[in-house]
Amino acid sequence: MKVLVIGGGTGGLALAHGLQRAGIEVTVFERDALRTDGLHGYRVGIDPDGSRALHALLPTELYDTFVATKARDPKYFNILTEDLKVVMSMEIPPSTDPIESEKSISRMTLRQILLTGLDDVVEFGKEFTRFEQHGDQVTAYFADGTSATGDLLVAADGSGSRVRRQYLPQAKTEETGIVAIAGKLPITDESAKLVSPKVFEGISIVQAPRGFACILHVMEFRWDRDGRVKSGIGGNTEELIRHWPGLQFDNTRDYINWGLSATKDKLPANIMEMRGEELVEVALKVTPDWNPNLRRLFELTDPGTCFPVNIWTSVPLEPWKTTNVTLLGDAIHTMTPGRGVGANTALRDAVNLCRALIDVRDGRRELIPAVNEYEAKMIEYGFDAVIKSRAQMTSADPVHKPVIGRVALAGMRTAMRTVNHLPPVKRRMRDSMLAYRGADRDELTLEITSRAAS
Repeated sequence: MKVLVIGGGTGGLALAHGLQRAGIEVTVFERDALRTDGLHGYRVGIDPDGSRALHALLPTELYDTFVATKARDPKYFNILTEDLKVVMSMEIPPSTDPIESEKSISRMTLRQILLTGLDDVVEFGKEFTRFEQHGDQVTAYFADGTSATGDLLVAADGSGSRVRRQYLPQAKTEETGIVAIAGKLPITDESAKLVSPKVFEGISIVQAPRGFACILHVMEFRWDRDGRVKSGIGGNTEELIRHWPGLQFDNTRDYINWGLSATKDKLPANIMEMRGEELVEVALKVTPDWNPNLRRLFELTDPGTCFPVNIWTSVPLEPWKTTNVTLLGDAIHTMTPGRGVGANTALRDAVNLCRALIDVRDGRRELIPAVNEYEAKMIEYGFDAVIKSRAQMTSADPVHKPVIGRVALAGMRTAMRTVNHLPPVKRRMRDSMLAYRGADRDELTLEITSRAAS
C-alpha cells in the first residue's frame, strides 16, 4: 500500500509519522519550497485530543520534544471588559500528565517538530494541480510536470484544498463576516506590567461593545531568545532542546499574542490588503475607549508580525461515496477559531485514518471499507465542531447589531458575572469546556507496530 498525502500541514505530517512508523509507504507533497517556509501563525492550543493523537503517531523522542518545547501551561481562562475588568475567571486545573493536558505551543515550533524525521518522506516545491483515478490506483499531478501514483490520496491541503474542489465540488466554504487582526510583541518589563497576573498567566478574551473582541495569549518558553535553555530544566529535557535540529527555525523569544476581531463593516474596506503599521493603526483607531494598557499593547506590537485574517467556515455536507481519495483537517472541515479545536480535529482525523490503514495493512479490512468507516466518524465529529465553532464567531450574532448588541452584551456579562460568583456552577462550566476539548476521552489510543516488528 502506498499513500500520497497532499499538503504538509499539521494533520498531513502527523499522519505521515504514524504511517511511516507502521511500515506503510507514504509521501507528503508540500507546495512550500523549503522546510523554513510556511512559518506563519503564532500560538496553537493542543488539547488532550491533540496530545493523544500526537503521542500515538510520533516517535517517543519526538513527542517528548513536543512536550519539552511547549510554553508554560495557562492557569486561567478569563473573560474581560474592554476596560480590563474581570467578568469571569476560571482556573484551569494543573496537570503534570504529558498527554492528558492542555498545551500552548508556537505554530512555528509545531511545524518544525512535525517535519523532523521526515526528510525522506516530504517532497517540497510540489504544487498539486489535479488527480486521476484509474481502477485501484490514483495519480496526483503537480505544477512542475511530475506525477505520483499510489493506492490512496489524502487531501491535507488546507481550507483552499484543490483536491476537495475537484473531488467534492458540492463541498462549500463561506465567509463568517468576521475579520481578525493578529499581532505579537515581546515580553519586556514594560509589556509584562500592562496586564494583571491572571491575564499574564492565562488565556483571556476581551468582549467589548459593537461586537469587538480581542484574545490575549502570553507565551513563555523554557529557553532564552538565543536558544539557551532557561534555568530549571536540566537533564534529558535540556538535551532534547539543545540537539533538536528544528530549533534554529523556531521563534524562541517570549511574547504576547493578540487577535482583535470584528465584523467587516466596522473595519476599513481594504483591511485584507493592509500590513504592518497600518494594521496597528487600525487596531488603535477602532478601540479609542479601551483601557490604555490594552492600547499600549497594540502600540508596542512589532509591525512585522501583524496580518489580517478573513474568517471562513465550511458548510456541513452529507456523506459521499467512498473511493481511494479522502480528506482530513481543514481540507474538509474548515472551522472558525471560536472553539480553538481546528488543529486538534485535524490530529484526531490523522490518528483515526492511520488506525484504519493499519487494519488494511494487517488484512483485517479492505481499503475502501476502512476509509469509509474513517469518513463516517470524521464527518460526524468534524462538522459538529464546525457548527459549534461557527456559533462562537459569526456576524449573525446579535452582539454585532447596533441596538440589540448592547442588550446582548449586557446580558452576557450579567450571566457570566453570576457564574463567576457561584463556584459549583463555574466548575461545571469549566468541566464541560474541558470535556469538549477531549478531557478523559479514550477513543484516540493507537498501537502502532511496524510490519518488521510484528
